[in-house]
Amino acid sequence: MSTYRIADVARLLGVSDDTARRWAESGRFASTTDETGRLAVEGAELARFATTMNDPLDPGQVVQASARNRLVGIVTKVTRDTVMAQVEMQCGGHRVVSLMSREAADDLELEPGVLAIASIKATNVVVELPAPITAGRRTAGVPATASESS
Repeated sequence: MSTYRIADVARLLGVSDDTARRWAESGRFASTTDETGRLAVEGAELARFATTMNDPLDPGQVVQASARNRLVGIVTKVTRDTVMAQVEMQCGGHRVVSLMSREAADDLELEPGVLAIASIKATNVVVELPAPITAGRRTAGVPATASESS
């Protein structure tokens, strides 16, 4: 199961590191320590908590739009049948649902707590996995801004 450091948790939830740390310390979500002794959150627990934050925001008037968006988020639920899979993700304050073949969901090893990218074009949502940890990045696989993921 994936474990996320507080900086990653904060970025995925769209809050500051301090806010994520306070939430962990106050028990809003369960936390643990990683192998280096730093505060961390199990992926499944982060997925559970992220679903409590899905109050939709009013975007206001749209002055520009993109035909392609990539949203980094946490897989919160995967429902599989014999042919298809429904994958739910929490991307900041947005809940994203993708329908894909079961084979694709199995190949990506999607389960609650997995970090993934919802790539949206027209009415299709394609779920991708971020690149592995690279040297020099502050947080593993979690881009600082949406422009880093394009």
